[in-house]
Amino acid sequence: MSSSSKVFTLEEVAKHNTKDDCWLIIGGKVYNVTKFLEDHPGGDDVLLSSTAKDATDDFEDVGHSTTARAMMDEYLVGEIDATTIPTKVKYAPPKQPHYNQDKTPEFIIKILQFLVPLAILGLAVAVRIYTKSESA
Repeated sequence: MSSSSKVFTLEEVAKHNTKDDCWLIIGGKVYNVTKFLEDHPGGDDVLLSSTAKDATDDFEDVGHSTTARAMMDEYLVGEIDATTIPTKVKYAPPKQPHYNQDKTPEFIIKILQFLVPLAILGLAVAVRIYTKSESA
């Protein structure tokens, strides 16, 4: 691409988000893929869902062939002004109190399911030994 290539803002590119006018941002470059919508193997919905944002991750996650990457040059219309793309915020899970699994009602039930049959078995053995010793 020459040094006189057009530089677009995210706001400008975001306006092109219909089947009649579809632009994507991939790898810092802007592509007008309107003519390719019908030919895209994944369907036009896949491309349309990637408009108005940086679609680089969407594109890379699919694992496009070298032929697909080579086709991109014919749809190139310019570059994106990187300062207009919002920075990604890393997800931080909300802080939650420590969960002690040993204090739940389910844990108590599991212990009882083990101990009650064991106690019944022990009682049966004790009764058997007691009644056997009396009859001897």
